[in-house]
Amino acid sequence: MVEKIKQKGHNTAIVGLSLIFFSFSFIFNSPKKAALFTLNSDYVPLTLLSNAKQRAAFCLDGSLPGYHFHNGFGSGSDKWVLHIEGGDDGEHEGKDLAGGARDFFNWNKVKIRYCDGSSFTGHSNNELHNGTSLFFRGQLIWEAVMDELLAKGMSNARQALLSGCSAGGLATMIHCDDIRAKLPKIAIVKCLADASFFLDEKDINGRRTTQLFYKNVVNLHGAAKSLSADCVAKMEPSLCFFPQHIVGSMNTPLFLVNPAYDFWQIQHVLIPAASDLPEEWQRCRLNIQNCNSHQLDTLQGFRSSLLNALGEFKKNAEWGMFINSCFIHCQTWMETWHGPNSPKVNSKTIAETVGDWYFNKELAKRVDCPFPCNPSCFNMDFAQA
Repeated sequence: MVEKIKQKGHNTAIVGLSLIFFSFSFIFNSPKKAALFTLNSDYVPLTLLSNAKQRAAFCLDGSLPGYHFHNGFGSGSDKWVLHIEGGDDGEHEGKDLAGGARDFFNWNKVKIRYCDGSSFTGHSNNELHNGTSLFFRGQLIWEAVMDELLAKGMSNARQALLSGCSAGGLATMIHCDDIRAKLPKIAIVKCLADASFFLDEKDINGRRTTQLFYKNVVNLHGAAKSLSADCVAKMEPSLCFFPQHIVGSMNTPLFLVNPAYDFWQIQHVLIPAASDLPEEWQRCRLNIQNCNSHQLDTLQGFRSSLLNALGEFKKNAEWGMFINSCFIHCQTWMETWHGPNSPKVNSKTIAETVGDWYFNKELAKRVDCPFPCNPSCFNMDFAQA
């Protein structure tokens, strides 16, 4: 009976990983929506990690991890931009953070595929040896990818930007100081996390659904060993998986791109389906335009929680942010981040704000007014899917 209970908990966590740990490919089911996110036709092939087998650095399902690499040129040959994909944006192979942006156009560009289920924090000694074939090797994958890229020339980098969206943005925050330590001391190294400032917030029924989920993930993968030792010494390790506690121990400059009404968080943190059994929130969950005044008040409270969680972040002069009031999730791997239809805050696009921050042109802490004030937003409409 004990084994059955353990297996049930294990299966529950895995289901959570596959369904929740940041899947949103269904966004592109609508031709109208797909047209908005038109991709550059210059795809970059997948490179499987050459030393993965030797280092036993396997993905969750035992397959080999990989990345897409495009050589920099000219003045960008010793500069690197790396992007860790989110939980399910694999359909956009070869698409990277700065593919068409003026500031990073000729840099070495790497897209690291996400395949471990715990933001590259898993450790193999937590694997269950009871007939299952799941591998918790996220930390090994991270180290192997870094070593391979260092051998490809990243060890001589003069400038670098590590970025990621959703689960990839969480991985970016967790490993930001590590990549700083691996690169030359004279190099300018910064990090960008997109749509990944996940809140430790109660859902509409007063339950801390995400806190329980994170506890399952951290315990299942043995992720505590990859988290900040200072944080883990002070609190329950799973709490150190929340960005508001991660950033407290970070030393490398960080930029946040985050919608105040992140649809993933609204649909899974604030209003998970299990908490909306009468489906009173269903129309609001699918389209923010459908929220009534009471529901909008709740969403405004969620926005306030985000801004409050960024209190210390705002005080750090080296850190930047672009918090817009859109009902969307990841924004940096879409054409909209640097295109003419990019959302703007204080007349600046996301790409312009990131450039201002990375190259120290000006302080770049831009926070939007509350919904529905920003006409430049593209707000997702899942009711049409």
